[in-house]
Amino acid sequence: MRRFIRVQKRQYTAAQLALMSEKICDRVLASAWWQEAGTLLLYYPLADEVDVRPLIEKAFESGKRVLLPVCVGEELELHLYEGETSLREGAFGIMEPTGPLFASESYGDIQLAIIPGMAFDRAGHRLGRGKGYYDRLLPKLTKTKFVGISFPFQLLDEVPTDAHDIPVDEVTSCHSTSLQ
Repeated sequence: MRRFIRVQKRQYTAAQLALMSEKICDRVLASAWWQEAGTLLLYYPLADEVDVRPLIEKAFESGKRVLLPVCVGEELELHLYEGETSLREGAFGIMEPTGPLFASESYGDIQLAIIPGMAFDRAGHRLGRGKGYYDRLLPKLTKTKFVGISFPFQLLDEVPTDAHDIPVDEVTSCHSTSLQ
């Protein structure tokens, strides 16, 4: 399934993916859950993911507390984002924040998590890249609204799941923003 999604992505130009990313970000910015969240978890995108850098900057500029993940061994640590200049290249070539560690005992303060995925299905199940980082993180975010973010071709009828998988509450794309 991951291979299928990679083939789908290659059918679009960088400009087309950028335009879809922009539309997706516009939908997120217009949502009530975005506007109400004061502390949120985002991700710094890889080249083939929805580009959420505008969301990171808009949240930071508006005074929201922005957290980004840092790969440490087999786990994701959450660190405070302190601006574009506070990033460095980390594991897997992903830009990571150098800001302070967000204590796990404060995870209850995270109101919104924008989560990437290779694919999502209509029930909110997520197919990741296969390393299990988010599978280990999401159970710790017990008071957080989970929003998957994807290009339209990443929304499938069904993705494989395991008993430990935690579905997202909503999937936002350029065409659809809710689960049926």
